[in-house]
Amino acid sequence: MRLQGPFHEIIADVPLLGRVMALTRNESTVHEKIGTYENISYDHVGLVVGPDIDLRIFYSQWKHGYAVSEESEKGTQRSLQFYDATGTAIHKIHLKDFSNVEGWHTLVEKYRSADQTPGQEVEAAKPAPAVKPDSEVDAAGFAAAWLAMKDTHDFFILLRKFGLARTQALRLAPENHAYKVDNTATTKMLEAAAADGTSIMCFVGNPGNIQIHTGPIQNVKAMGPWINVLDEGFNLHLRTDLIAETWVVKKPTEDGIVTSLEVFDAQGEIMAQFFGARKPGKPELEAWRAIVAQLPA
Repeated sequence: MRLQGPFHEIIADVPLLGRVMALTRNESTVHEKIGTYENISYDHVGLVVGPDIDLRIFYSQWKHGYAVSEESEKGTQRSLQFYDATGTAIHKIHLKDFSNVEGWHTLVEKYRSADQTPGQEVEAAKPAPAVKPDSEVDAAGFAAAWLAMKDTHDFFILLRKFGLARTQALRLAPENHAYKVDNTATTKMLEAAAADGTSIMCFVGNPGNIQIHTGPIQNVKAMGPWINVLDEGFNLHLRTDLIAETWVVKKPTEDGIVTSLEVFDAQGEIMAQFFGARKPGKPELEAWRAIVAQLPA
């Protein structure tokens, strides 16, 4: 059933569903969290900031929404599904056995579109913007701006200001602030964090949504090309055969250096990003730094 937005109003009503499974993915990585949608707000960016469901939502990319009800061997499976203008999935919300089905019916009836015509026209994907040659970049200015960062979010501002693609920015980073590691690093990091109980942050996103897990992980398993985290409230599925580059990145903040492990596909798109679990005002976990320091260059 087609839904009629505004989509931020739909998300504001998702607490009606109780505990659900939130799913955000890109071409190579799937991030699934069980929890309730809490502390929902909408300004330039939509926020859901609960202890389990943690989202940064870019509603300008949200174009199509549906309520989906499917019959399966497990019974009726219900979900809310949101897509961009090209028909690419942005975010899905799946009801589980413990979810509030009555709330789902209430929400669906409230946002049911008058237009239920079968089929949906979508737009062709736009080509990726051309990357500026390194020779045309103010490399010295960029490096100085990098070293002057006060917050990890400043990095996005730098990319726009200097007209850089993300992996290009890492190549041009100040000395010792970004370096490549072996593409087995993601697997090794997840296994090490699970072994010693280090809490991590795992970001997976697409142009319309970023979904975040914060906490320890336990059950890390490789299955074919996939490396997986299969915990009770958090599942991660990442295609290791699609990893083209893996970088360790060090960004200055008011709380000291913050270190991330960033994974990219052959198109330079970010597959996933990992940090040590951290709150503003707190320094980075030494246990996280130790794990990253051991990754093979």
